[in-house]
Parts: sequence; structure tokens; C-alpha cells
Amino acid sequence: MKNNSTDNIKLGVFVLGALFFLILLLYMIGKNSNMFGDNYILKTRFENVQGLKAGNNIRYAGIDIGTVKSVYFINDTMMEVKMVIDKKAKNIIKKNALVYIGTDGLVGNKLVNILAVKADAPYAVENDILPSKKPVDTDEMMRTLSKTNNQVSKIAEDFSITINKLNNSKGLWQLLNDHTIADNISNASIQVNKSSYKINEIANKINDIADVLKNGNGTLPKLINDKNLADSLTAAINNFKTAAYEITEAGKEINHSVALISKEVNDGKGSIHAILKDTSVTILLEKSMENIETGSKGFSDNMDALKHSFLFRGYFRRLEKRNKQ
Repeated sequence: MKNNSTDNIKLGVFVLGALFFLILLLYMIGKNSNMFGDNYILKTRFENVQGLKAGNNIRYAGIDIGTVKSVYFINDTMMEVKMVIDKKAKNIIKKNALVYIGTDGLVGNKLVNILAVKADAPYAVENDILPSKKPVDTDEMMRTLSKTNNQVSKIAEDFSITINKLNNSKGLWQLLNDHTIADNISNASIQVNKSSYKINEIANKINDIADVLKNGNGTLPKLINDKNLADSLTAAINNFKTAAYEITEAGKEINHSVALISKEVNDGKGSIHAILKDTSVTILLEKSMENIETGSKGFSDNMDALKHSFLFRGYFRRLEKRNKQ
């Protein structure tokens, strides 16, 4: 009897231990914690994990490659997520891969997505911290969507009020039903078309004139297009400016000289002033000229007398003969 009790106790303990182990095994499988797999640890950091917790799945290109081991605070603004990754992905995940938080379906559990980057980088190793991408805040999206819905509702209400006002406006409907307005608009369109045609004609004529100026053989095209002619005209204008400047300077010199002469004549004390202004000098000059004429006449008479004198007659004849030779 005593042996039966001991066997029953042993059997109960064994059953309870097996049941506990089965429950633990099912829990670990349910959490997909890779308890029996070959794995390694990678880390990432977020400002807000949005409800992510240990046991959530980790996916790379849509494939489950591990689970979240733990989520803990680094400081008051940053949290670190420790990820258990299957070693089969060790030669796939690189150090520059982006990590972001998503959801399994539309309203499913949170999970961690790892996104590959095209830029080249070495493969991630044990305890590497991968860069993270700011997760989409679904609560903020819902608040924004709610605000947008309220605004759309307000706009629809205002639009409905406007439509009702338009429906009740007799003047507007009369304006819409007035056929003369349509005729006036049609006539205005015709006039606009005519004006456009005239503008096109004017533009074509302007183009023709431009072609003539560009390719023609007249004087105006040459003035516009001939660089040598333009240079010649420029040089001529510059020469004309230079000549005008020189003439102006010469005129200034002449005016200055005339002023000096006028001052000398009117106020000076030299010979010109005496000759032109002093009457006594003029009388003396006239007497001097008369004396010179008288002296010249007397000198001429004396020379004639010498020519006929027997002392000098031979000399003057020889001189006259020499001059003839």
C-alpha cells in the first residue's frame, strides 16, 4: 500500500513536470523566440516604439527572421530595442539597413521591419546598432484625418448653402436665360478673332521688315549690319568732335588776342596806341614822311648831277655797260 502511494506521487510529479514543460514550450513557440535556433543580437533605437514589446516579429523583405528580445529606456527621450536575428540573415543585413516599426496587417500586432539600402556597406555583426527610421504615428494620422473630415464637412455645408442661394436667386437665372448675353459674347469672340488676325498681319509685316534690314542691300541695312561702315562713321564722328574742339579752342585764343589788342589800343602806352590814338604822333609821322620824300627827291637830283659830272661820267657809263652785259 505504501509503495502504491509513492508511485502515485512520482507519477503526479512527472505529469505535472511534463505539463509545465509543454506549456513553456508552447509559449516559446508562440512568441517565436528562436529558443533552439542559431541566432545573434542586433540593436536599434527609437524615440517612440508605439507599443512594440518583446516577442514581436522582425521581418526583412517580408520574411520573418527573428523576434524582439527586449525594449528598454536609455534616457527620457530614447529607447533601445534588442533584436534576436536568425544567423541565416547574417550575410544579408548590412550596417546601413534602416529599421522602422510597422503593423502586421491594418490593425495587427506591431512588428519591426528591416529595409535594405542600395549603398554599399559591410554586414552587420553581433550587437551592432542599426539606424532607425521615424515610425508613422497612427494616432497622429487619425487626428489629422479627423480634422480633415471636419473641414470637408464644413466645406460641404457651405457649398450646400451656396447652391441653395443660387437656386433661389431669380436674377442669376434671368441672367443665364438671357440670350442677348450669349449673342454679345459671340460677337465679342468674333471681334477678338479679327483683332488676332490683324495682330498676326502686323507681326508678319514686322518680320518682313526685320528680314529686309537683316538681308537687304539698301543704305539702312548696311548701316545696321556693316561693321566697317559703322566703324567709319564712328571714326568720322570722333574726328568731327576733335575738329570742333580745336575750332573752339582756336576761337578762344582769337578772342583772347583780340581782347589784348583792344586793351593795348585803348589803354596801352606802346607804339600801337600812340599811332592809333595820339594825333600828335600822327602829325609827326606825316611830317616825317614828307621829309623823307623831300630828301629822296633831293638825293635823286644829286645822283643825276653826279651822272652828268665829268668826274663821275665814265664810272656811270662803265656801270651801265656792265649791267647790260
